[in-house]
Amino acid sequence: MPGVNSTASPLPSSSAPASSVPVGIPVPDVPVPGAPAVTASAPSVVLPVPAAHSAPPVARPPSGPLRRVLRVPRALLRLSRPYQWAKNPVVIALPAVILHRGTAQTALAVLWATALFTLASIAVYVLNDLLDRERDRLNPAKSHRPLASGELAPGAAWTYLAVVCAALAAGVALASLERAWPVLVYLALNLAYSYRLKHVSLVDAFVVAVGFVLRAVQGYLALGAGPSSWLLLTVLTGCLLLALGKRRRELLDVGGEHRPALRGYSVQFIDYLTLVSATLSAVTLGIFLTAAPDESPEATALVFLTLGTSVFAVFRYLQLLLVGGGGADPVRTLFRDRLMVGCGIVWAGVFTLLS
Repeated sequence: MPGVNSTASPLPSSSAPASSVPVGIPVPDVPVPGAPAVTASAPSVVLPVPAAHSAPPVARPPSGPLRRVLRVPRALLRLSRPYQWAKNPVVIALPAVILHRGTAQTALAVLWATALFTLASIAVYVLNDLLDRERDRLNPAKSHRPLASGELAPGAAWTYLAVVCAALAAGVALASLERAWPVLVYLALNLAYSYRLKHVSLVDAFVVAVGFVLRAVQGYLALGAGPSSWLLLTVLTGCLLLALGKRRRELLDVGGEHRPALRGYSVQFIDYLTLVSATLSAVTLGIFLTAAPDESPEATALVFLTLGTSVFAVFRYLQLLLVGGGGADPVRTLFRDRLMVGCGIVWAGVFTLLS
């Protein structure tokens, strides 16, 4: 009978009349009283997998001599922190956008200034990691850095630092000292920061903020224009807000053991300072925007749209810092949040319309 296991004993014809079972419907195995139980097992069949359906080979990183050759350049690139370079053109190009300079000569001047500060910031990153590699091993967020993890030897980092400084010196030599002094002051200030000032509470945050003010000044000098004091104050207070937010995150993550300067902070103290910095940044930006000579209705509407977007951006950053637990890396906090990116798009559109 179809569907009945061939190994089971057939049922007697008297127990199931042929008329009671419809034709074509399988009858399940029914144990017969008194008969030994028989277990049916189907033989397992292993089907070969066709070569066309086999999994593709997994790409593996290069091994052997090639991997050893690429290891050092990759470590040097990570040491240079390329994701941090975006803040240089953003600040340096700000004066060109505000002054409505859109010529090819302006673009070359901004590109030159950006290249100088990018090289200078790389030199500062390398020097800081060389001096702090022992402390960085104690910080979960920094222990993966090339020097702290042992991926890169200190000798290779010192050699790389010398090459970067030589390239920076060549870039400064292409212009007069009157236009390149901000990057030199930045280097001198960060040299003092690396050896001493980063261990002093409050001073460490101000040094970081002043570095961005020097970037803005470099942007003005590259155009041959005088800087706006209100814009520089806006940059100072806004960057103080970001620097203090980073200190707050470090204080929550590792306490005061990782950096001596953190011992002079507390979470409550930093919260007060961030609120003051946020207020000052909004006020100084408002004064800078409303001091513009153009009082047409269109310009006034765009100015207040810019100011409103800026205030919202400050509120959003405070939310990310105080509620969302962000702020460990200000660049990633700003560029990975959709609302902050949206604020940047609005700013770009407003400045485009104003120009």
